[in-house]
Amino acid sequence: MGSGEHPTARAVVAQVRSEAERKAAHMNPIRTILVVDDSPTERHVLQDLLARAGYEVVESDSGEDAIVKARSLRPDLILMDVVMPGLNGFQATRAISRDPDTQGIPVIMCTSKSQETDRIWGLRQGARDYVVKPVVRAELLAKIQSIEAAR
Repeated sequence: MGSGEHPTARAVVAQVRSEAERKAAHMNPIRTILVVDDSPTERHVLQDLLARAGYEVVESDSGEDAIVKARSLRPDLILMDVVMPGLNGFQATRAISRDPDTQGIPVIMCTSKSQETDRIWGLRQGARDYVVKPVVRAELLAKIQSIEAAR
């Protein structure tokens, strides 16, 4: 048999590796998203948007509850408002991103605070991205997909 009839070992390894990478990319898709906002209206809007995109949504109305749910439910992603009574979104994000049990859960800040200093502060607290309300559907879904692709 000629050398053209059988793939080289290097080609076989490359094929197996690329198949494994493709499978791995689909092993950890984002399915469950924890939406944290003290406004029932905002939670409803985000829940509807995300459900229509095929995500399962769990809601939380406070930073304290978000930490509890992050630990118990282990969502694939958290959308975190900033301005909330009690523990604000910056504080809750910092707690989640520094807790060994929850630090692997990506957080996207989803807030009306539109100043660049707020965005920088949110990212410094451990958020992976920052979205300003009112949320643009395509922008939010693109950010979620970007985080999913990086997993």
